[in-house]
Amino acid sequence: MKLFKKLGRMEKSDLIVNIIVTILAICSLLPLFWLVTNSFKPSAEIYKMPPDILPKSLYLDNYKELFSNQPALRWTFNSFLVSFVTTGLSVILSAAAAYAFAKLKFKGKNIIFAIFIASLMIPKETFIVPLFKIIVAFDWVDTYQALIVPNLATCFGVFMLKSFFETIPDSIRESAKLDGANEFTIFFKLMLPIAKPGIGALFILNFVTFWNDYMWQLLMARSKGMNTLTVGVAGLMQEISPNMGLKVAGAAIAAMPMIVIFVLFQKYFTKGITAGAVKE
Repeated sequence: MKLFKKLGRMEKSDLIVNIIVTILAICSLLPLFWLVTNSFKPSAEIYKMPPDILPKSLYLDNYKELFSNQPALRWTFNSFLVSFVTTGLSVILSAAAAYAFAKLKFKGKNIIFAIFIASLMIPKETFIVPLFKIIVAFDWVDTYQALIVPNLATCFGVFMLKSFFETIPDSIRESAKLDGANEFTIFFKLMLPIAKPGIGALFILNFVTFWNDYMWQLLMARSKGMNTLTVGVAGLMQEISPNMGLKVAGAAIAAMPMIVIFVLFQKYFTKGITAGAVKE
């Protein structure tokens, strides 16, 4: 009833915009709905034309086969480990660099930051070969450090958090310095909690990026046990197998964690994306 009263108080143009946005949101969720429902169908039912919207029964054999005949549990562990560690470390490094560019004064700051911004225009594919040679020289191929370390520095994260730190008044930092706090204390105990929305937004963006990273993980993970879920599921897709249900179940498992992460952190994501646009 509250929803209908709220809709009744809206201007006609706002009501139309809200209806269009709602329809687009539902349409954007349809592929995910189709993926999840098909993962609970046997292969013959997936190929059926016209297709059934919902499965006739809750068919769990696709998931049983995925976790019993394939190392999907190990792939899932690898994906969570690599994504969380890489995201956590990259956010801390980005926040520290962004704080330095936004609040500290040092020689050549603007030139260095301009180089940071310019590097955003270089496609990742252009430095995969030299990066691969460095990893081979370190003898890191097929190890977790090969999957994690090269992704720790993200220029986009520095750029995004710098804008956020610039919105924090300098008077807060100066007051803390008058109370005897050093830069590390100001950064970790004062600035990071204030920048929590921006950090939360960057955490989601980085987690999704590293979870979906395919090319680099495919190059570095040589053994099946070191595969991440993305690479493992892509391998299932390339196998000549009639069991489409198994492949769809793998794709559904690969998609679910990103949705859970977004739902858990959507409050910070929304605040972080909008806060940087408001200047005092």
